[in-house]
Formats: sequence, structure tokens, C-alpha cells
Amino acid sequence: MIDGSAVLLIIDVQKGMDEPRLGHRNNPDAEQNMSRLLAAWRDSGRPVFHIQHLSLRQGSPLRAELPGHEFKDEVAPQSGEPVFHKHVNSGFIGTDLEPQLRARGHDTLVIVGLTTPHCVSTTARMAGNLGFKTFVVSDATAAFDITGPDGEHHSAEVVHSMALAELHNEFATVVDTQSLLSSFT
Repeated sequence: MIDGSAVLLIIDVQKGMDEPRLGHRNNPDAEQNMSRLLAAWRDSGRPVFHIQHLSLRQGSPLRAELPGHEFKDEVAPQSGEPVFHKHVNSGFIGTDLEPQLRARGHDTLVIVGLTTPHCVSTTARMAGNLGFKTFVVSDATAAFDITGPDGEHHSAEVVHSMALAELHNEFATVVDTQSLLSSFT
């Protein structure tokens, strides 16, 4: 399923995502699964790219001048792993992610990170539209509760599940950590 040139793309796994004011989050093991995948990618010499959100919004815990913009320790970049800084949801907008992927001959992306309905989904949708073979790892992504414009509360579990359902077989293939690790070629 996944060949040796597939890029592990880690999106917005930053300390500010632990802010209590963000509310309830599903999938508390997401970072552990990201770490397992990252270790396997590094051990096999596969490429790892990182996306870091540097928010321009007032009050965001991901603003560049705040400690929340820093990567979580479990997935912190190592020397030689590219880091792309973005200010919007998509890892492709305002970055040189696409040219770097194409220049290096990478046509397959395995996406993990935070949050499923926002930056993960937006990046996966664009990746699919740009012609990349795209995988999203269901248990290495997570979402927060959301309140809709009508005031209705949607649990993180439902938000996560719906975001993955909208991506699967349209923009990406949704897989889980163990299946992905078992399929290494």
C-alpha cells in the first residue's frame, strides 16, 4: 500500500493544542500513534515533513510569539526534516510544500495531525485535488467539540468521524496506524 517514498506529513501537532479552552477532544492516543508512525518512518529512512501553524488571529494559542506554537515533544522535527510554516488551514497555501514534494519526486502523502476537520482535512482535500495519493490516519488525528451556527453541539467523536467520512474515497484513503505499519513494503 505505502512505498518507501511516501511522505509522513505531520500537521500542527503543537503545544497550544492542549489549551483547556479548546474543549473536549477525542482520540487521546493520537499523539502516541503519531509517534509510532514517526519512529517507523525514521527507522526506515522514509521522508518526514512537518507543518507548523503560526496563527495570525488574536487570542490563538498558536501565535508565533506564544509558547503554544512549539511542536509537541513526541513529534518534534529532527535535523534535515523540512518544516513548513502556514497561517491558514491548508499546508499548501502560502508555503512551498507542493514544489518541495514535486522536486523530490514524492507523490504519496500519509497525513497525521490536528485537527481532523480543519487543517488535516483542508490539507488532505488539496493534496487529493493536486493529484497526490493521499492517506489520512484515523487514529493519529483528532478533533474538538464544535458548536454549529444553529447552536447545536457536536461531539468531538462525531466531528472526527464525519470529517474522515467526507475525506474517504473522495480526497484520501482513511487508514489506521496498525494497518499502515503492517503494510510497509
